Amino acid sequence: MHPLPLSAEMDFSQNSLFGYIEDLQELTIIERPVRRSLKTPEEIERLTVDEELNDIERAVYLLSSGQDVQGTSVVANLPFLMRQNPAETLRRVLPKVREVLHIAGVEMQLTAAASFLTILQEESVSIQTYSHSFLHIILQHVEHRDAGVSNAWLETLLSVIESLPKETLRHEILNPLVSKAQLSQTLQSRLVSCKLLGKLANKFEAHIIKREILPLVKSLCQDVEYEVRSCMCRQLDVIAQGIGTELTKSVVLPELIELARDESNSVRLAAFETLVNLLEMFDADDRSQTILPLVKSFCEKSFKADETILLSLSLHLGKLCHGLYGILTPDQHLRFLEFYKKLCTLGLQQENGHNDNQIPPSNQEQEKRYASVRKNCAYNFPAMIVFVDPKNFHMELYSTFFCLCHDPEVPVRHTIAICFYEVSKLLSSGVYLIYKELIALLQDESLEVLDALVDHLPETLELLTTGGESSVQENKLLAVPDLIPALTAAEQRAAGSLKWRTHEKILQKYACLPHIISSDQIYYRFLHRMFTIIITNNVLPVQKAASRTLCIFLRYNRKQEQRHEIIQKLIEQLGQGKSYWYRLRFLDTCEFIIELFSKSFFCKYFFLPALELTHDPVANVRMKLCYLLPKVKSTLKIPADKHLLQQLELCVRKLLCQEKDKDVLAIVKRTVLELDRMEMSMDAFQKRFYEKDLLDQEKEREELLLLEMEQLEKEKQQNEGRQSSDKIFEKKQRRDSKTSAVLPKTIPMSVAGSSSCTPSTSKEVKKSKLVRSQSFSSQALHPKYGNLEKCTGKNSTTGYATSVSGIGKSVLSYTDDSFRTRNSSGNASSYSNTSLPSTSRNISNSIDQKNNGSKDTQSRKAPLKSRKSNP
Repeated sequence: MHPLPLSAEMDFSQNSLFGYIEDLQELTIIERPVRRSLKTPEEIERLTVDEELNDIERAVYLLSSGQDVQGTSVVANLPFLMRQNPAETLRRVLPKVREVLHIAGVEMQLTAAASFLTILQEESVSIQTYSHSFLHIILQHVEHRDAGVSNAWLETLLSVIESLPKETLRHEILNPLVSKAQLSQTLQSRLVSCKLLGKLANKFEAHIIKREILPLVKSLCQDVEYEVRSCMCRQLDVIAQGIGTELTKSVVLPELIELARDESNSVRLAAFETLVNLLEMFDADDRSQTILPLVKSFCEKSFKADETILLSLSLHLGKLCHGLYGILTPDQHLRFLEFYKKLCTLGLQQENGHNDNQIPPSNQEQEKRYASVRKNCAYNFPAMIVFVDPKNFHMELYSTFFCLCHDPEVPVRHTIAICFYEVSKLLSSGVYLIYKELIALLQDESLEVLDALVDHLPETLELLTTGGESSVQENKLLAVPDLIPALTAAEQRAAGSLKWRTHEKILQKYACLPHIISSDQIYYRFLHRMFTIIITNNVLPVQKAASRTLCIFLRYNRKQEQRHEIIQKLIEQLGQGKSYWYRLRFLDTCEFIIELFSKSFFCKYFFLPALELTHDPVANVRMKLCYLLPKVKSTLKIPADKHLLQQLELCVRKLLCQEKDKDVLAIVKRTVLELDRMEMSMDAFQKRFYEKDLLDQEKEREELLLLEMEQLEKEKQQNEGRQSSDKIFEKKQRRDSKTSAVLPKTIPMSVAGSSSCTPSTSKEVKKSKLVRSQSFSSQALHPKYGNLEKCTGKNSTTGYATSVSGIGKSVLSYTDDSFRTRNSSGNASSYSNTSLPSTSRNISNSIDQKNNGSKDTQSRKAPLKSRKSNP
């Protein structure tokens, strides 16, 4: 065809018209095969079936006089017929199926094998009926001339063997195998016999296996066809498990030794893989005297053999080294290690253009096979760390690990990214050695690599930042200085791609960051980014993941001003946003707030903004709010939140009276019934709400301790600044005293006395509180990220209570009374902010409690009070 340029004008000259006609003729030629494929009236008549026939009659009719496609449809529908009417199906349909299968094509044969397997799995009939009706059909076609059909029937037969009784197995399958395994039978028959013998080995006692199965096994291991020897060799590990260690050593091992020296590469490969699988069954003498020489010879000849040998060897090398560990001499140990290193760089070139002792790839196919070898080496890397001992990782395997992490092929890097967490666990305190590789994989250009790495990213980051041991929170980030830029770059790279599931997974895993990096770093580098994703991203799961992670960041933010800023931003830009999509995301955020925060926190900041959406002009927003109302009501406690309950009831009544959308109104009516059935939680602990109330109390206590820690840190900074200024002043005084001998010696003492505005005992108390609060931040405020996902469960409550019990009573003493009622001063002071919509509990008693509190409590709350007066 001749495409027209977009900018060209239509030309109706004679030459142009001829060009258009040619194009139309080409289109006509293209459409002709489609017209020819349509059915003629006669064909349609033959395919038409009487609608009055029932399912059984229709199946019999189609199998008798229908076309192949109709017969295949009946065979595919056989499990349904067996469920509906098994007796009639077995009496009328199955005989017709048996007749048709003798002349059926490949498609119907494959469909029948799958249908027979489905009937077995669904247990539509008893196993006795199944073996009587279906087993003979399966045995007739298991040796079909088409290899694909034969394998399909064989898989069905192997599944049937699992359910058949021993007597049926012996008479119907084992006895015929004696003749079918002879050399006079076809190749396909002998191959089927090999697989059946492997399956039957676990179904009979050892003496029956020794007398009837092992002679056939030895005969097939010495078959003239290498395919049969290879197939039988791969069944020897299954047979060995059925006959036990003694018979394995006396019968199976000699056959394996002979097969390992076979002239065929495929037979030697099968023998090698079987030996690796059976290593645990042999004692140290057999492994060192018999198996080790065979393995060494196999490895030495692998580079000269076919690439399939290298593929298998690289895949099983980790298991082989693990099985031989403990019997190798230092020299043999080093040889296996060097062999593994050689495989890890197979096909790669060094900077100077060549690689010593390596075979350069001759073509693209060989290069792919070499990449597969390196991928298998990456899969076995954790096993090789155990082989060399993690203490020797830096000297023996770090360079190899570096090469695998920077391999030019994506599958290799993808595999090592999957293994990265296992490597981190094995290295333990030496995990800092691989932090550069973590950064490299986070910055990898392939999202497949990043997706694999992110699966265990929280656990990996915890190991890397703690060095495999518990350490001080402030020193965690020093271990991985480039972590934050790498994490932000990884998220942005995923956001710029079309793989939104990877982006969603990354955002979910970033919820672990509060116990990895500091609160300020999260606030400046990640928190605002989460908000941007909620606003700008178009994928709903990604938006929800960002919203939940933002709530977790907010949950563990340690500065009240930053928390208030984010809360106000959520309410103004989402809850009061112009787009209904923003308001829907605000309701999602409210749901996460209810899950992660205390009830008092939600009621303080989000209760009324959520209820305001009952007047939303968009029906979808009102509908979503109705679904959320039961969870909103669950945050209330009576009688402290009686006024909020009245607001909720007022909004529900307005919805019932004024709602015009019929779908929303139906949901409102269902929600009203659910709200009426809900039992309100009281201020005092109740038996039926005990666990939930206890968990809520712990959440509220954490939120209050965040404020306490913030005040203690401010006092610490002020004291440090005052002490530094005092030191500077003292140095100046000493310098002046040297130059002027007139000044009395008591001046420095008087200055020092004036600078100490608080007693020393008060300083020591505040210092001890700060230490304990910091220890709480590294334990209670930064739990495992998995606990965040299960924050509503009993286990998280117990775990938190355990961590809180270790905190000094002096830190928590001022909050003991604040949790007895919902209108305590601690609760009021914890969420005081005039710039935000306030729906807090009654705080009329706060002034009296402040006046009656200790001096230490007043000194800690003074900054909060001043902030409240000057927002």
